[in-house]
Amino acid sequence: MRRLLLLILIGFAVSLTSCRNDFDFESNTGGLRFSKDTVYLDTVFTNIGSSTYTLKVYNRSDKNISIPKVQLAKGETSKYRMMVDGIPGRVFDDVELLAKDSMFIFIEVTADVADANPTDFLYTDQILFGEGINTQKVELVTLIQDAIFLYPQKFSDGTTETLPIGDDEIYGFYLDEADPTNGNELHWTNTKPYVVYGYAAVPPNKTLVVDAGARVHFHAESGIIVANNASIHVNGSTSTTEALENEVIFEGDRLEPDFADVPGQWGTIWLTQGSTDNQIKNLTLKNATVGILVSGNDGTPTPTLDLENTQIYNCSNVGILARTGNIEGRNVVINNCGQTSFAGSFGGSYEFVHCTFANYWPTPNQTAVLLDDYDGSAIYALTKANFKNCIIHTSSNFGIVLKKTGSTFVYNFDHSLIKFADFSNQFTNNPLYAFSNTALYTNCLIATNSTVNNPDFKDARNNELIIGEDSSARGNADNTYSTFNDILNNPRTNPSDMGAYNWTTFD
Repeated sequence: MRRLLLLILIGFAVSLTSCRNDFDFESNTGGLRFSKDTVYLDTVFTNIGSSTYTLKVYNRSDKNISIPKVQLAKGETSKYRMMVDGIPGRVFDDVELLAKDSMFIFIEVTADVADANPTDFLYTDQILFGEGINTQKVELVTLIQDAIFLYPQKFSDGTTETLPIGDDEIYGFYLDEADPTNGNELHWTNTKPYVVYGYAAVPPNKTLVVDAGARVHFHAESGIIVANNASIHVNGSTSTTEALENEVIFEGDRLEPDFADVPGQWGTIWLTQGSTDNQIKNLTLKNATVGILVSGNDGTPTPTLDLENTQIYNCSNVGILARTGNIEGRNVVINNCGQTSFAGSFGGSYEFVHCTFANYWPTPNQTAVLLDDYDGSAIYALTKANFKNCIIHTSSNFGIVLKKTGSTFVYNFDHSLIKFADFSNQFTNNPLYAFSNTALYTNCLIATNSTVNNPDFKDARNNELIIGEDSSARGNADNTYSTFNDILNNPRTNPSDMGAYNWTTFD
């Protein structure tokens, strides 16, 4: 019994010594290591909070240390916020860090452009570790962009402005020609970016004009609605530098590089039934759910939507979804859409010249062009679907999907390259895909696998759809349709190339 008691006492003493060593902290003398010397918080809009960024702090020594102070150099006035060991704040005293251990510091910022350096719009601060001569620091840098914010009005009773959509309502508002804060909201200039919350609606009999060089950022579940008898005119023009200074860009409001190509970040540009005279030139639209939704047409012979030099990328559902639409397009490029790049559904009238419809979305069933006439009723007739000098190609087997139910289903692919790899011969006797029928397919090149009649895109998965010198589309277009420059504003040669781009030699 005495021996057992002695062993217990010895064990208790050892455990006390062990605990005392584990929690014996020495004052830090500046030997910390960091995952980054500078934390760059990506561009944010004025007074809109950033994402959360992480800094990892390492104690490489064999001793437990206590950092006398961890603080932002600007102290409590800093626009940055930190969380250290799960505790939010801007100044922390006696932060303990075990030997050979590390800790995370989480950093956010919300700042006004007035807080930034007026010459470069950078807002900066430092995280300081320690005191006196042993102080170490990590730099914090953020670019603040001033912006024009468009959003639904909040009323005194706590409700928020909405838009009527049939029997429902959605979070949105009408653009105002004389808004007390923004002035004319129906004219979007290139002086500041626009940030849109909810759906911005163009009122009936009004036109939204978007100037060359405008940048528009849409929050989640936001977009534009063009009402009956209303219009949108996107007036982009050719850029001369990689900054795309004259291109109009529609994208999400997450500016971090990790979100640059993430689909489905915002809603759509919705051209409702009866909208009219919609004109879009030199627009790049990306990361929407549906890029452009066209509901019906204005009932006139002229196109309800006229597209020129328009690029649509990374839509989680469809690039252009037209239902009984009336669309004409030149130099239209669409790629990476969850279902299809262009859908001419519920019939309609469509004509595309020198366009590139690709779809390299990483699933096996997506397509590039879909045409259907719904239930075959006369109101859903496909009265015209012409594709001239186009490239229609995908990473899946079928670049086109045709669904005919009624008697009026008029389409023609003329001097176009089409991916259609019918390995199981399931469409051999289907007259819709009779590629030898010149009334439906005029001088077309059929890509029956990934190598035959390959378009030789530069990097299709990353939306680089310019074609190379080995492209089967090179020199095989009908030059009588090549009456305008390519999408990069380069003159077309004779013989001209299929698709939106002239061929080039890749770097």
